[in-house]
Amino acid sequence: MKATLGAVRLRLGTVGTLLLCLAPMLRGQMAPDAARDYTAKHKAELLQQFSDLLSIPNVAADPANLRRNADVLREMLRKRGVDSRLLSLPGAPSVVYGQISVPGAQHTIVFYAHYDGQPVTPSEWEGGSPFTPVVREVDGARRIYARSAGDDKAAIFAQLTALDALREAHIPLKANIRFVWEGEEEAGSPHLEQILDANRDLIHGDVWLVCDGPVDQSGKQTVVFGARGDTHLQITLYGPHHGLHSGHYGNWAPNPAMMLAQLLAGMKDENGRVLVPHFYDGIAPLSAIEKEALAKAPVNDTMLMKAFWLGHTDGSGAHLLELINQPSLNINGLSSGQTGAKAANVIPPTATADIDLRLVVGIDWREQQQRVIDFIRSRGYFIVESEPSRETLLAHSRVARVVRDPASYNAVRTPMDLPIAQEVIRAVEQARGEVVLLPTMGGSVPLGAMERAARTHTITVPIANYDDNQHAANENLRLQNLWDGVGTMAALLEMQ
Repeated sequence: MKATLGAVRLRLGTVGTLLLCLAPMLRGQMAPDAARDYTAKHKAELLQQFSDLLSIPNVAADPANLRRNADVLREMLRKRGVDSRLLSLPGAPSVVYGQISVPGAQHTIVFYAHYDGQPVTPSEWEGGSPFTPVVREVDGARRIYARSAGDDKAAIFAQLTALDALREAHIPLKANIRFVWEGEEEAGSPHLEQILDANRDLIHGDVWLVCDGPVDQSGKQTVVFGARGDTHLQITLYGPHHGLHSGHYGNWAPNPAMMLAQLLAGMKDENGRVLVPHFYDGIAPLSAIEKEALAKAPVNDTMLMKAFWLGHTDGSGAHLLELINQPSLNINGLSSGQTGAKAANVIPPTATADIDLRLVVGIDWREQQQRVIDFIRSRGYFIVESEPSRETLLAHSRVARVVRDPASYNAVRTPMDLPIAQEVIRAVEQARGEVVLLPTMGGSVPLGAMERAARTHTITVPIANYDDNQHAANENLRLQNLWDGVGTMAALLEMQ
Protein backbone atom coordinates (compact mmCIF):
# COMPACT_ATOMS: atom_id res chain seq x y z
CA MET A 1 0.00 0.00 0.00
CA LYS A 2 2.83 2.41 0.87
CA ALA A 3 4.52 1.72 -2.44
CA THR A 4 1.29 2.44 -4.33
CA LEU A 5 0.74 5.72 -2.50
CA GLY A 6 4.32 6.74 -3.17
CA ALA A 7 3.97 6.01 -6.85
CA VAL A 8 1.00 8.39 -7.25
CA ARG A 9 2.27 11.14 -4.96
CA LEU A 10 2.66 14.36 -7.00
CA ARG A 11 3.98 17.77 -6.25
CA LEU A 12 1.27 20.39 -5.62
CA GLY A 13 2.20 22.34 -8.74
CA THR A 14 1.86 19.27 -10.91
CA VAL A 15 -1.57 18.53 -9.39
CA GLY A 16 -2.71 22.06 -10.13
CA THR A 17 -1.60 21.82 -13.74
CA LEU A 18 -3.34 18.49 -14.12
CA LEU A 19 -6.60 19.85 -12.70
CA LEU A 20 -6.48 22.83 -15.04
CA CYS A 21 -6.09 20.49 -17.98
CA LEU A 22 -8.93 18.28 -16.79
CA ALA A 23 -11.29 21.16 -15.90
CA PRO A 24 -12.97 21.49 -19.33
CA MET A 25 -13.45 17.73 -19.42
CA LEU A 26 -14.94 17.73 -15.93
CA ARG A 27 -17.23 20.64 -16.79
CA GLY A 28 -18.38 18.86 -19.91
CA GLN A 29 -19.60 15.90 -17.83
CA MET A 30 -22.31 18.06 -16.23
CA ALA A 31 -25.17 19.00 -18.52
CA PRO A 32 -25.87 22.49 -17.07
CA ASP A 33 -22.17 23.39 -17.28
CA ALA A 34 -22.02 22.18 -20.86
CA ALA A 35 -25.05 24.34 -21.65
CA ARG A 36 -23.45 27.41 -20.06
CA ASP A 37 -20.23 26.88 -21.97
CA TYR A 38 -22.13 26.41 -25.23
CA THR A 39 -24.35 29.48 -24.90
CA ALA A 40 -21.43 31.66 -23.79
CA LYS A 41 -19.52 30.63 -26.91
CA HIS A 42 -22.42 31.00 -29.39
CA LYS A 43 -24.57 33.84 -28.00
CA ALA A 44 -24.56 36.04 -31.11
CA GLU A 45 -25.34 33.12 -33.39
CA LEU A 46 -28.06 31.80 -31.08
CA LEU A 47 -29.69 35.20 -30.76
CA GLN A 48 -29.91 35.46 -34.54
CA GLN A 49 -31.43 31.98 -34.81
CA PHE A 50 -33.99 32.80 -32.11
CA SER A 51 -34.84 36.07 -33.88
CA ASP A 52 -35.38 34.19 -37.13
CA LEU A 53 -37.85 31.87 -35.39
CA LEU A 54 -39.70 34.78 -33.76
CA SER A 55 -40.01 36.59 -37.08
CA ILE A 56 -42.46 33.97 -38.42
CA PRO A 57 -46.03 35.14 -37.63
CA ASN A 58 -47.93 32.56 -35.58
CA VAL A 59 -51.48 33.72 -34.80
CA ALA A 60 -54.49 31.47 -35.33
CA ALA A 61 -55.96 33.72 -38.02
CA ASP A 62 -52.93 33.00 -40.23
CA PRO A 63 -52.92 29.23 -40.90
CA ALA A 64 -50.38 29.53 -43.72
CA ASN A 65 -47.77 30.94 -41.35
CA LEU A 66 -48.69 28.45 -38.64
CA ARG A 67 -47.84 25.72 -41.16
CA ARG A 68 -44.64 27.58 -41.97
CA ASN A 69 -43.71 27.52 -38.28
CA ALA A 70 -44.39 23.80 -38.12
CA ASP A 71 -42.28 23.09 -41.20
CA VAL A 72 -39.38 25.18 -39.88
CA LEU A 73 -39.45 23.46 -36.49
CA ARG A 74 -39.57 20.02 -38.06
CA GLU A 75 -36.55 20.93 -40.16
CA MET A 76 -34.71 22.20 -37.06
CA LEU A 77 -35.26 18.81 -35.46
CA ARG A 78 -34.23 16.96 -38.62
CA LYS A 79 -30.95 18.90 -38.82
CA ARG A 80 -30.15 17.65 -35.34
CA GLY A 81 -30.71 14.06 -36.36
CA VAL A 82 -34.07 13.82 -34.61
CA ASP A 83 -36.70 11.59 -36.23
CA SER A 84 -39.44 14.15 -36.83
CA ARG A 85 -42.86 14.40 -38.42
CA LEU A 86 -46.07 16.46 -38.35
CA LEU A 87 -49.11 15.00 -36.59
CA SER A 88 -52.18 16.48 -38.25
CA LEU A 89 -55.95 16.56 -38.51
CA PRO A 90 -57.95 18.29 -41.25
CA GLY A 91 -58.47 21.94 -40.39
CA ALA A 92 -56.13 21.96 -37.40
CA PRO A 93 -52.55 23.22 -37.03
CA SER A 94 -50.05 20.38 -36.94
CA VAL A 95 -48.34 19.09 -33.84
CA VAL A 96 -44.59 18.98 -34.45
CA TYR A 97 -43.30 15.65 -33.18
CA GLY A 98 -39.74 14.44 -32.71
CA GLN A 99 -38.23 11.35 -31.12
CA ILE A 100 -34.80 10.22 -30.04
CA SER A 101 -34.64 6.53 -29.14
CA VAL A 102 -31.77 5.50 -26.87
CA PRO A 103 -30.78 1.79 -26.94
CA GLY A 104 -31.40 0.20 -23.58
CA ALA A 105 -33.24 3.22 -22.14
CA GLN A 106 -35.61 2.41 -19.30
CA HIS A 107 -37.65 5.62 -19.42
CA THR A 108 -39.19 8.04 -21.90
CA ILE A 109 -39.41 11.78 -21.28
CA VAL A 110 -41.74 13.96 -23.35
CA PHE A 111 -41.12 17.71 -23.73
CA TYR A 112 -44.23 19.78 -24.52
CA ALA A 113 -44.34 23.40 -25.71
CA HIS A 114 -46.41 25.40 -28.19
CA TYR A 115 -45.39 27.46 -31.19
CA ASP A 116 -48.59 29.48 -31.72
CA GLY A 117 -49.08 32.91 -30.16
CA GLN A 118 -51.79 35.31 -29.09
CA PRO A 119 -53.34 37.76 -31.61
CA VAL A 120 -51.51 41.05 -32.15
CA THR A 121 -52.51 44.67 -32.69
CA PRO A 122 -49.38 46.16 -34.31
CA SER A 123 -50.29 49.75 -33.41
CA GLU A 124 -50.02 48.86 -29.71
CA TRP A 125 -46.43 47.66 -30.06
CA GLU A 126 -43.43 49.94 -29.77
CA GLY A 127 -42.16 50.10 -33.34
CA GLY A 128 -45.45 48.72 -34.64
CA SER A 129 -44.07 45.34 -35.73
CA PRO A 130 -44.65 42.37 -33.38
CA PHE A 131 -42.78 39.99 -35.69
CA THR A 132 -39.63 42.07 -36.11
CA PRO A 133 -37.61 41.06 -33.03
CA VAL A 134 -35.75 43.89 -31.30
CA VAL A 135 -33.25 43.65 -28.44
CA ARG A 136 -33.40 46.44 -25.85
CA GLU A 137 -31.97 46.95 -22.39
CA VAL A 138 -34.75 47.63 -19.86
CA ASP A 139 -34.36 47.77 -16.07
CA GLY A 140 -30.76 46.61 -16.38
CA ALA A 141 -31.63 43.48 -18.38
CA ARG A 142 -31.27 42.75 -22.09
CA ARG A 143 -34.60 41.64 -23.52
CA ILE A 144 -35.79 40.52 -26.92
CA TYR A 145 -39.20 41.90 -27.92
CA ALA A 146 -41.53 39.97 -30.25
CA ARG A 147 -44.74 37.96 -30.09
CA SER A 148 -44.05 34.54 -28.51
CA ALA A 149 -40.63 35.61 -27.23
CA GLY A 150 -41.69 34.40 -23.80
CA ASP A 151 -44.85 32.44 -24.62
CA ASP A 152 -43.75 29.98 -25.89
CA LYS A 153 -41.06 29.80 -28.57
CA ALA A 154 -38.37 30.39 -25.94
CA ALA A 155 -38.93 26.93 -24.49
CA ILE A 156 -38.72 25.28 -27.90
CA PHE A 157 -35.51 27.10 -28.76
CA ALA A 158 -34.01 26.28 -25.35
CA GLN A 159 -34.70 22.58 -25.92
CA LEU A 160 -33.08 22.62 -29.35
CA THR A 161 -30.06 24.53 -28.06
CA ALA A 162 -29.71 22.17 -25.09
CA LEU A 163 -29.52 19.27 -27.53
CA ASP A 164 -26.70 21.02 -29.37
CA ALA A 165 -24.86 21.73 -26.14
CA LEU A 166 -25.03 18.12 -24.96
CA ARG A 167 -23.80 16.79 -28.28
CA GLU A 168 -20.90 19.22 -28.48
CA ALA A 169 -19.87 18.14 -24.98
CA HIS A 170 -20.32 14.43 -25.88
CA ILE A 171 -22.86 13.93 -23.09
CA PRO A 172 -25.06 10.95 -24.00
CA LEU A 173 -28.80 10.85 -23.44
CA LYS A 174 -29.94 8.17 -21.00
CA ALA A 175 -33.70 8.19 -21.64
CA ASN A 176 -35.80 8.12 -24.78
CA ILE A 177 -36.76 11.70 -25.64
CA ARG A 178 -39.95 12.89 -27.34
CA PHE A 179 -40.87 16.43 -28.41
CA VAL A 180 -44.51 17.49 -28.79
CA TRP A 181 -44.90 21.09 -29.93
CA GLU A 182 -48.50 22.24 -30.37
CA GLY A 183 -49.86 24.85 -32.77
CA GLU A 184 -53.18 25.88 -31.17
CA GLU A 185 -52.62 26.17 -27.42
CA GLU A 186 -53.61 29.83 -27.46
CA ALA A 187 -56.93 28.84 -29.06
CA GLY A 188 -57.74 26.40 -26.25
CA SER A 189 -56.17 23.27 -27.81
CA PRO A 190 -59.46 22.06 -29.33
CA HIS A 191 -57.80 19.31 -31.40
CA LEU A 192 -54.86 18.33 -29.19
CA GLU A 193 -56.40 15.34 -27.46
CA GLN A 194 -57.77 13.98 -30.73
CA ILE A 195 -54.33 14.26 -32.36
CA LEU A 196 -52.65 12.63 -29.37
CA ASP A 197 -55.24 9.85 -29.23
CA ALA A 198 -54.53 9.04 -32.87
CA ASN A 199 -50.82 8.72 -32.08
CA ARG A 200 -50.81 7.00 -28.69
CA ASP A 201 -47.95 4.71 -29.68
CA LEU A 202 -45.73 7.74 -30.27
CA ILE A 203 -46.52 10.06 -27.38
CA HIS A 204 -46.55 7.88 -24.26
CA GLY A 205 -43.90 8.76 -21.69
CA ASP A 206 -43.03 8.32 -18.02
CA VAL A 207 -43.56 12.06 -17.63
CA TRP A 208 -44.56 15.00 -19.81
CA LEU A 209 -42.50 18.09 -19.04
CA VAL A 210 -44.65 21.10 -19.91
CA CYS A 211 -42.31 23.95 -20.76
CA ASP A 212 -44.66 26.93 -20.72
CA GLY A 213 -45.17 29.97 -18.51
CA PRO A 214 -42.99 32.18 -16.31
CA VAL A 215 -40.66 31.38 -13.43
CA ASP A 216 -41.38 32.74 -9.96
CA GLN A 217 -41.57 36.53 -9.69
CA SER A 218 -38.52 36.41 -7.41
CA GLY A 219 -36.51 35.16 -10.39
CA LYS A 220 -36.02 31.70 -8.89
CA GLN A 221 -36.70 28.69 -11.07
CA THR A 222 -40.04 27.02 -10.45
CA VAL A 223 -41.26 23.46 -10.82
CA VAL A 224 -45.04 23.39 -10.95
CA PHE A 225 -47.22 20.32 -10.52
CA GLY A 226 -50.50 21.50 -11.94
CA ALA A 227 -52.42 24.16 -13.82
CA ARG A 228 -55.84 25.68 -13.51
CA GLY A 229 -58.51 24.71 -16.01
CA ASP A 230 -60.09 27.29 -18.27
CA THR A 231 -63.45 28.04 -19.83
CA HIS A 232 -65.21 31.09 -21.27
CA LEU A 233 -68.69 32.54 -21.63
CA GLN A 234 -69.74 35.39 -23.90
CA ILE A 235 -72.73 37.33 -22.59
CA THR A 236 -74.76 39.73 -24.76
CA LEU A 237 -77.64 41.83 -23.43
CA TYR A 238 -80.19 43.66 -25.61
CA GLY A 239 -81.81 47.11 -25.62
CA PRO A 240 -83.51 48.81 -28.58
CA HIS A 241 -83.30 47.31 -32.05
CA HIS A 242 -81.03 50.18 -33.10
CA GLY A 243 -79.29 53.06 -31.38
CA LEU A 244 -81.69 55.66 -29.97
CA HIS A 245 -81.08 59.36 -29.22
CA SER A 246 -80.18 59.51 -25.52
CA GLY A 247 -82.01 62.79 -25.06
CA HIS A 248 -85.28 61.72 -26.62
CA TYR A 249 -85.33 58.19 -25.14
CA GLY A 250 -83.04 58.26 -22.10
CA ASN A 251 -84.75 57.25 -18.81
CA TRP A 252 -87.24 55.23 -20.89
CA ALA A 253 -85.46 52.83 -23.25
CA PRO A 254 -83.33 50.35 -21.23
CA ASN A 255 -79.60 50.72 -21.78
CA PRO A 256 -77.92 47.30 -22.24
CA ALA A 257 -74.50 48.71 -21.24
CA MET A 258 -75.89 49.76 -17.86
CA MET A 259 -77.74 46.46 -17.51
CA LEU A 260 -74.55 44.53 -18.23
CA ALA A 261 -72.56 46.63 -15.75
CA GLN A 262 -75.14 45.89 -13.06
CA LEU A 263 -75.23 42.19 -13.89
CA LEU A 264 -71.45 41.84 -13.78
CA ALA A 265 -71.15 43.90 -10.61
CA GLY A 266 -73.45 41.44 -8.90
CA MET A 267 -71.08 38.57 -9.64
CA LYS A 268 -68.32 39.70 -7.24
CA ASP A 269 -68.10 41.65 -4.00
CA GLU A 270 -65.75 44.59 -3.44
CA ASN A 271 -62.99 42.25 -2.21
CA GLY A 272 -63.13 40.14 -5.35
CA ARG A 273 -64.97 37.13 -3.92
CA VAL A 274 -67.32 35.59 -6.46
CA LEU A 275 -70.96 35.74 -5.39
CA VAL A 276 -72.30 33.24 -7.94
CA PRO A 277 -73.99 30.51 -5.84
CA HIS A 278 -71.92 27.30 -5.42
CA PHE A 279 -68.98 28.82 -7.32
CA TYR A 280 -66.46 27.43 -4.80
CA ASP A 281 -68.19 24.09 -4.21
CA GLY A 282 -66.17 20.94 -4.85
CA ILE A 283 -62.62 22.30 -4.53
CA ALA A 284 -60.20 19.41 -3.88
CA PRO A 285 -58.07 20.38 -0.87
CA LEU A 286 -54.30 20.63 -1.10
CA SER A 287 -52.26 17.84 0.42
CA ALA A 288 -49.91 18.38 3.36
CA ILE A 289 -46.84 18.38 1.10
CA GLU A 290 -48.50 20.91 -1.23
CA LYS A 291 -49.37 23.20 1.67
CA GLU A 292 -45.79 22.94 2.90
CA ALA A 293 -44.48 23.91 -0.53
CA LEU A 294 -46.71 26.99 -0.61
CA ALA A 295 -45.56 27.99 2.88
CA LYS A 296 -41.92 27.88 1.71
CA ALA A 297 -42.51 29.76 -1.55
CA PRO A 298 -41.42 33.42 -1.82
CA VAL A 299 -44.07 36.02 -1.03
CA ASN A 300 -43.80 38.54 -3.86
CA ASP A 301 -47.02 40.51 -3.36
CA THR A 302 -45.51 43.81 -2.22
CA MET A 303 -42.95 43.83 -5.02
CA LEU A 304 -45.63 43.04 -7.58
CA MET A 305 -47.94 45.80 -6.33
CA LYS A 306 -45.14 48.30 -6.89
CA ALA A 307 -44.30 46.86 -10.30
CA PHE A 308 -47.94 46.96 -11.44
CA TRP A 309 -48.83 50.30 -9.73
CA LEU A 310 -51.52 48.70 -7.57
CA GLY A 311 -52.85 50.55 -4.55
CA HIS A 312 -54.82 47.51 -3.39
CA THR A 313 -55.43 43.87 -4.26
CA ASP A 314 -58.44 41.58 -4.20
CA GLY A 315 -58.68 38.60 -1.89
CA SER A 316 -59.13 40.28 1.52
CA GLY A 317 -55.40 40.18 2.21
CA ALA A 318 -54.71 36.66 0.92
CA HIS A 319 -51.43 36.16 -0.93
CA LEU A 320 -51.30 35.69 -4.69
CA LEU A 321 -50.16 32.06 -4.45
CA GLU A 322 -53.07 31.26 -2.16
CA LEU A 323 -55.58 32.85 -4.53
CA ILE A 324 -54.16 30.99 -7.54
CA ASN A 325 -55.38 27.81 -5.88
CA GLN A 326 -58.97 29.06 -5.97
CA PRO A 327 -61.33 29.33 -8.96
CA SER A 328 -61.66 32.79 -10.48
CA LEU A 329 -64.03 34.87 -12.59
CA ASN A 330 -62.53 37.56 -14.78
CA ILE A 331 -63.98 40.03 -17.28
CA ASN A 332 -61.72 39.80 -20.32
CA GLY A 333 -63.43 42.64 -22.13
CA LEU A 334 -66.56 44.74 -22.55
CA SER A 335 -68.07 46.16 -25.71
CA SER A 336 -70.98 48.56 -26.16
CA GLY A 337 -71.39 51.78 -28.13
CA GLN A 338 -68.37 54.02 -28.71
CA THR A 339 -65.97 56.05 -26.58
CA GLY A 340 -63.61 58.98 -27.03
CA ALA A 341 -63.78 60.87 -30.33
CA LYS A 342 -66.26 58.32 -31.73
CA ALA A 343 -68.71 58.60 -28.83
CA ALA A 344 -72.28 59.40 -29.83
CA ASN A 345 -75.29 60.42 -27.70
CA VAL A 346 -77.15 57.16 -28.15
CA ILE A 347 -78.56 54.29 -26.18
CA PRO A 348 -76.70 51.33 -27.74
CA PRO A 349 -78.63 48.29 -28.98
CA THR A 350 -76.38 45.66 -27.35
CA ALA A 351 -73.64 45.17 -24.76
CA THR A 352 -71.28 42.19 -24.69
CA ALA A 353 -68.80 40.83 -22.17
CA ASP A 354 -66.33 37.97 -22.43
CA ILE A 355 -66.01 36.10 -19.14
CA ASP A 356 -62.96 33.97 -18.29
CA LEU A 357 -63.42 31.26 -15.66
CA ARG A 358 -60.28 29.64 -14.22
CA LEU A 359 -60.83 26.31 -12.51
CA VAL A 360 -59.09 24.27 -9.83
CA VAL A 361 -59.09 20.52 -9.23
CA GLY A 362 -62.53 19.29 -8.21
CA ILE A 363 -64.57 21.72 -10.33
CA ASP A 364 -65.82 20.70 -13.77
CA TRP A 365 -65.84 23.36 -16.49
CA ARG A 366 -69.35 22.51 -17.69
CA GLU A 367 -70.72 22.78 -14.17
CA GLN A 368 -68.96 26.12 -13.62
CA GLN A 369 -70.41 27.51 -16.85
CA GLN A 370 -73.86 26.41 -15.74
CA ARG A 371 -73.48 28.07 -12.34
CA VAL A 372 -72.84 31.43 -14.01
CA ILE A 373 -75.74 30.91 -16.43
CA ASP A 374 -78.05 30.03 -13.54
CA PHE A 375 -76.98 33.25 -11.82
CA ILE A 376 -77.82 35.28 -14.93
CA ARG A 377 -81.23 33.58 -15.09
CA SER A 378 -81.82 34.36 -11.40
CA ARG A 379 -81.45 38.05 -12.25
CA GLY A 380 -84.53 37.88 -14.47
CA TYR A 381 -82.93 37.14 -17.84
CA PHE A 382 -84.36 34.79 -20.45
CA ILE A 383 -81.37 32.81 -21.75
CA VAL A 384 -80.85 32.12 -25.45
CA GLU A 385 -77.89 30.54 -27.21
CA SER A 386 -78.32 32.21 -30.62
CA GLU A 387 -79.27 35.67 -31.84
CA PRO A 388 -82.79 36.35 -30.48
CA SER A 389 -85.67 37.08 -32.84
CA ARG A 390 -87.98 40.09 -32.66
CA GLU A 391 -90.65 37.84 -31.13
CA THR A 392 -88.27 36.64 -28.40
CA LEU A 393 -87.22 40.18 -27.48
CA LEU A 394 -90.85 41.37 -27.30
CA ALA A 395 -91.94 38.37 -25.23
CA HIS A 396 -89.33 38.84 -22.47
CA SER A 397 -88.37 41.93 -20.51
CA ARG A 398 -84.72 40.87 -20.32
CA VAL A 399 -82.90 38.64 -22.79
CA ALA A 400 -79.31 37.39 -22.50
CA ARG A 401 -77.54 35.48 -25.21
CA VAL A 402 -74.91 33.25 -23.57
CA VAL A 403 -72.39 31.44 -25.76
CA ARG A 404 -70.50 28.62 -24.08
CA ASP A 405 -66.92 27.99 -25.19
CA PRO A 406 -66.53 24.27 -25.94
CA ALA A 407 -62.72 24.56 -26.14
CA SER A 408 -62.45 24.19 -22.36
CA TYR A 409 -60.69 21.85 -19.94
CA ASN A 410 -60.39 21.05 -16.26
CA ALA A 411 -57.56 21.61 -13.84
CA VAL A 412 -54.93 18.91 -13.20
CA ARG A 413 -52.48 18.41 -10.35
CA THR A 414 -49.67 15.85 -10.13
CA PRO A 415 -48.62 14.57 -6.66
CA MET A 416 -45.32 16.12 -5.62
CA ASP A 417 -44.04 12.97 -3.94
CA LEU A 418 -44.04 10.68 -6.99
CA PRO A 419 -40.59 9.20 -7.73
CA ILE A 420 -40.53 10.82 -11.19
CA ALA A 421 -41.42 14.17 -9.61
CA GLN A 422 -38.44 13.90 -7.28
CA GLU A 423 -36.18 13.09 -10.25
CA VAL A 424 -37.37 16.20 -12.07
CA ILE A 425 -36.78 18.36 -8.99
CA ARG A 426 -33.23 17.03 -8.61
CA ALA A 427 -32.45 17.68 -12.28
CA VAL A 428 -33.71 21.26 -12.13
CA GLU A 429 -31.83 21.89 -8.88
CA GLN A 430 -28.66 20.67 -10.60
CA ALA A 431 -29.11 23.40 -13.19
CA ARG A 432 -30.57 26.26 -11.16
CA GLY A 433 -29.87 25.65 -7.49
CA GLU A 434 -32.77 26.16 -5.07
CA VAL A 435 -36.14 25.94 -6.83
CA VAL A 436 -39.66 27.04 -5.91
CA LEU A 437 -42.18 24.17 -5.84
CA LEU A 438 -45.81 25.07 -6.54
CA PRO A 439 -48.87 22.80 -6.64
CA THR A 440 -50.62 24.95 -9.28
CA MET A 441 -49.74 27.67 -11.76
CA GLY A 442 -52.08 30.57 -12.39
CA GLY A 443 -52.26 30.06 -16.13
CA SER A 444 -53.97 27.21 -17.92
CA VAL A 445 -52.56 24.43 -20.09
CA PRO A 446 -54.53 21.38 -21.36
CA LEU A 447 -52.77 18.98 -19.01
CA GLY A 448 -55.78 16.68 -18.82
CA ALA A 449 -55.68 16.00 -22.56
CA MET A 450 -52.00 15.10 -22.29
CA GLU A 451 -52.44 12.84 -19.28
CA ARG A 452 -55.42 10.96 -20.71
CA ALA A 453 -53.91 10.38 -24.16
CA ALA A 454 -50.37 9.62 -23.03
CA ARG A 455 -51.37 7.77 -19.83
CA THR A 456 -48.85 9.76 -17.85
CA HIS A 457 -48.26 12.58 -15.38
CA THR A 458 -47.38 16.18 -16.24
CA ILE A 459 -44.93 18.54 -14.52
CA THR A 460 -44.42 22.13 -15.65
CA VAL A 461 -40.92 23.60 -15.90
CA PRO A 462 -41.19 27.19 -17.21
CA ILE A 463 -38.32 29.46 -18.19
CA ALA A 464 -39.80 32.89 -19.10
CA ASN A 465 -39.57 36.00 -16.92
CA TYR A 466 -42.72 36.98 -15.02
CA ASP A 467 -42.67 40.48 -16.57
CA ASP A 468 -42.65 39.24 -20.17
CA ASN A 469 -45.96 40.95 -21.13
CA GLN A 470 -47.39 37.53 -21.89
CA HIS A 471 -50.52 37.80 -24.12
CA ALA A 472 -50.08 41.57 -24.37
CA ALA A 473 -48.29 44.12 -26.54
CA ASN A 474 -44.49 44.33 -26.29
CA GLU A 475 -44.10 40.71 -25.22
CA ASN A 476 -40.47 40.08 -24.33
CA LEU A 477 -37.98 37.64 -22.91
CA ARG A 478 -35.02 38.48 -20.71
CA LEU A 479 -32.09 36.93 -22.53
CA GLN A 480 -30.67 35.63 -19.28
CA ASN A 481 -33.87 33.60 -18.90
CA LEU A 482 -33.17 32.04 -22.27
CA TRP A 483 -29.58 31.12 -21.36
CA ASP A 484 -30.69 29.79 -17.97
CA GLY A 485 -33.46 27.88 -19.71
CA VAL A 486 -30.96 26.11 -21.96
CA GLY A 487 -29.20 24.84 -18.84
CA THR A 488 -32.48 23.70 -17.31
CA MET A 489 -33.49 21.86 -20.48
CA ALA A 490 -30.05 20.25 -20.73
CA ALA A 491 -30.36 18.86 -17.20
CA LEU A 492 -33.82 17.49 -17.96
CA LEU A 493 -32.70 15.96 -21.26
CA GLU A 494 -29.95 14.11 -19.39
CA MET A 495 -32.37 12.55 -16.90
CA GLN A 496 -32.46 8.78 -16.64
